Amino acid sequence: MNIKPLRLIAGLALVASTAAYAQSYPTKTITMIVPFAAGGPTDTVARLVGQSMSKSLGQQVIIENVGGAGGTIGAARVAKADPDGYTVLLHHIGQSTAPALYRKLTYNALDSFEPVGLITDVPMTFVARKDFPAKDFKELLAYVKANKNKVTYANAGVGSASHLCGMLFMSAIDTDLTTVPYKGTGPAMNDLLGGQVDIMCDQTTNTTSQIKSGKIKAYGVTTKSRVASLSDLPTLHEAGLPNFEVAVWHGLYAPKGTPKPVVDSLSKALQTALKDATVKQRFAELGTEPVAEARATPDAHRAFLKAEIDKWSPIIKKAGVYAD
Repeated sequence: MNIKPLRLIAGLALVASTAAYAQSYPTKTITMIVPFAAGGPTDTVARLVGQSMSKSLGQQVIIENVGGAGGTIGAARVAKADPDGYTVLLHHIGQSTAPALYRKLTYNALDSFEPVGLITDVPMTFVARKDFPAKDFKELLAYVKANKNKVTYANAGVGSASHLCGMLFMSAIDTDLTTVPYKGTGPAMNDLLGGQVDIMCDQTTNTTSQIKSGKIKAYGVTTKSRVASLSDLPTLHEAGLPNFEVAVWHGLYAPKGTPKPVVDSLSKALQTALKDATVKQRFAELGTEPVAEARATPDAHRAFLKAEIDKWSPIIKKAGVYAD
């Protein structure tokens, strides 16, 4: 028996089935996993984007917060989910730092997912409790070095953006501080507002309103240029820490094996969301903006993620920071 025609028929049937599935997708609610606590900056980005994507997809996109272990618990859940397009992951820069930070990941940060597209690059701000004694960043540096055993640095947990920023800061000033890890940015910010911890480095999506209301002190932003929504705030480079730069990008992922037409549908809905006037306005208010359309594609995101993993792995390994 010649089995080649049978293989061809089977292949054509699979293509037809996949195409039919993609044409009908989605037919039910889509769950967007955010691997951090509700109320944090990544959660804010997800809710804005998810609400807009719901409109163009014709089905509700609900947010489910699955926090813990620097985002790896939520990411692992999506990696193991059915590759049908109904469970997706919205993660930040931690997707690229996890391979170096965690010795026992149950997934491959690059190969266990189908990247859908990048969403935004969020600047970070260096902030402190309202009554912190330093008036500006120059005084903060002097105070931190003189009181390194007393100053506490809050972060949202190992692998979080605030942890990464703090690690780079301490490396840059060659001073180790007492770090206080939390289970998410929300709880960390609450304790900063309450004066239980001293300083923190966090995304503008979580700090802008607190800075403008005067509830915390701000010393600088971590990008090359000033942020429009916080135009009076200098860059850390301007303030006295040369070439210090870190931004927190966010991206969308589906489980590995999700049909390409479904991934493309999600990517198209994401691109539409990033053009949404409401999303753009809210992003601007939070000190960020959507990425260019060319970056909100599967291929661009995959290439970017690989480059970020290659970038951060040697930095983290050199610092000797690991998590089980």
